[in-house]
Amino acid sequence: MSNPSEAMAVPDQRADAEEYYTHVEGVGNIPRDIYKYVTSDPLGDLPRYSVHIVIQHFLVVVTFLVLVLTGLPLYYSDLFWAPHLISMFGGADTARIVHRVAAFLMIFTCLYHVITIVGGTARKLLKNQFDYKRTQIPVPKDLFDLIHDMKYFFGLAPYRPKMEKFMYKQKLHYLAIIWGNTVLITAGAALLFPDLMAKIFPETLARLLPAAGKSAGSFPAFFQELARLMHADEAVMALLVISFWHLLNVHFVPGRFPFQWAFLTGKITREHQIEEHFLEYIRNLEEIPEEKEYMKNLLKEKGFSKPASVSIADLSRIH
Repeated sequence: MSNPSEAMAVPDQRADAEEYYTHVEGVGNIPRDIYKYVTSDPLGDLPRYSVHIVIQHFLVVVTFLVLVLTGLPLYYSDLFWAPHLISMFGGADTARIVHRVAAFLMIFTCLYHVITIVGGTARKLLKNQFDYKRTQIPVPKDLFDLIHDMKYFFGLAPYRPKMEKFMYKQKLHYLAIIWGNTVLITAGAALLFPDLMAKIFPETLARLLPAAGKSAGSFPAFFQELARLMHADEAVMALLVISFWHLLNVHFVPGRFPFQWAFLTGKITREHQIEEHFLEYIRNLEEIPEEKEYMKNLLKEKGFSKPASVSIADLSRIH
């Protein structure tokens, strides 16, 4: 590993100084790769999730696992592994009841999340504290961050982009969860309440679409069969996404393995925050006096206080 002060002395070999350094008043000139030198508590150093989000995530994990363990064996009951899972719940009839209870708890969790987001946003708006950059709202910068990140992973960029509290991957995953829950809840309701859902969707669509009205007699049956297919297919897709995307990206990637505790503690490690959520870390420096003091001392200790070839006037400033 090269000497930090030497790396700072020749920033042009990495990238433009304006991109590599970020100046924060009262702290100093922060290099983009300072995460390599920080200390981090595996349980988390900096706030990320409220207690409401932690509770909601826990409920989603529990209900999702129960829904998968009870729903898929019922749908694929002819496969060799299905009877073994169904027997764990005392048979098919009990598994159906457990599945429905877990489904209603999942719906409650979704409503709880919506109330949390809407209520929290309204409170921040009233206090003039709302900042869309700290939300899951997609913005054009996410696309540029994706391109920049791809360049980094292919060795075409010296460091990762300066990303917000929620990076492009997390926003994509969040949108996928919204879509998946919408499909699962709608299709599941059609299976549980076929008469009611037939009146709400097929009959309404038949009125809106004249072509559909000509086959109004068969359209409810088609909708019911479509709901059955969509419910199972979306459940399988959700299981694959959780298993091979979410778990790998959150827990099994280098630097996080074997576990990231943010979903239980509500806190993120300092290293992770700086590497993937640099702009949010800059806000942490402004909002948390202890973190501001820590970074100021670290820069001094590692020799990052005074870059030799960059003037203060050339640095990217936050204020």
